[in-house]
Amino acid sequence: MQVLPRRTAVLVFLSFAFAYFLSALVRAITATLSPTLTQEFSLTAGDLGLLAGGYFLGFAAMQLPLGRWLDQHGPKRVLLCFLSVSVVGCMAFSAATHFHALLAARLLCGAGVSACLMAPLTAYRRWLEPALQLRANSWMLMTGSMGMVASTLPVQWLMPVLGWRAIFWGLAACIGLSMVLVALVVPRWRMATIEPQVDEGMMRGYRQVWRHPYFRSLVPLGFFSYGGLLAMQTLWASPWMNKVANYSPLQAATGMFWLNVMMLCSFWLWGWVNPLLAKRGWHASRLMTLGLPLSFIFLAVLVGAGPRLGSGTAALWALFCMSSTFVSLSQPAVAMAFETALAGRALSAFNLVIFMGVFVVQWGVGLLIDGFQFLGLTEITAFRSAMAVFLICCVASYCYFLMTKPHNQVL
Repeated sequence: MQVLPRRTAVLVFLSFAFAYFLSALVRAITATLSPTLTQEFSLTAGDLGLLAGGYFLGFAAMQLPLGRWLDQHGPKRVLLCFLSVSVVGCMAFSAATHFHALLAARLLCGAGVSACLMAPLTAYRRWLEPALQLRANSWMLMTGSMGMVASTLPVQWLMPVLGWRAIFWGLAACIGLSMVLVALVVPRWRMATIEPQVDEGMMRGYRQVWRHPYFRSLVPLGFFSYGGLLAMQTLWASPWMNKVANYSPLQAATGMFWLNVMMLCSFWLWGWVNPLLAKRGWHASRLMTLGLPLSFIFLAVLVGAGPRLGSGTAALWALFCMSSTFVSLSQPAVAMAFETALAGRALSAFNLVIFMGVFVVQWGVGLLIDGFQFLGLTEITAFRSAMAVFLICCVASYCYFLMTKPHNQVL
């Protein structure tokens, strides 16, 4: 294990964090732009869900090769190659003139930023002590929340001044700057320190990961609860505020701003308390078991109350998202369940599960809304019914986790 000196570790963290901040901004910006894009391109709820989910589909498609490349070539080289693709994706999105061009650009954006969290987590697995890995993971997610905060009111304020196309040109330039910082700051990956590996082929190299009982117990939870959290945070919370609670676009952007601020605070807090909790035996599985049911309660209240919540809708969405952050503990837990040589593949395989979940939930909720309206339900009832289906899936995945828990490793 090659532990970095404190000053170097801080600089490495900041360079990785800047890239992840931008990736989260690109990820969440469709929620703020959804009214504009819906009007300009005449999008249905299904189209909007597919457009937002396209990012996650591109992201998920890269996870299996990404994990293998991270283990073989190291975070620095892989991250720089991927970020160059995201620059192209942002420029293509800004130039798009029809829905399919937007979707293709979102796929490129998702594929291009797919290493922005996995590369740092793979690096931290070797360069930081175990307790600090939990903190670094939480604080990386905190910087992601900063990116999501930046995608709300700041983007809403810039829209009348610059327009959404110029904003994406600016994002492309910022990602280019992050590439320069990573190239200058992040150390080279010393291959000699990695345990010897055999070139097993793409899928055979993941066999050990997929067969691991702890990994398999977390698959449904990662797909529905973690993937669903991101799907709500980056898309459906905002349309719910617009359509169900009758918020104006500015009110919805303000609600999303404070939601993401609260998420930022949650991950910052997790970063401080995780090492302390780990020392006292409060491992990830125990915390997820006790904490996740809170999110189901808040979501059930949202679905049950619907438009009656009025101005309190944004606050309840924030509570749902904050209580869902218990599931974020699964990522560092997965990394520590495997030896260092498999960390990149384990993280990327789990990330594949999460982001396929985001894609399915984002698009699936949109299709359900359109389908329920086709059956004659009002728009508000269709939103509530689609979210009720999502809630049932989350509860079922949690029950599966509890059923397999006796076979899990204690992490």
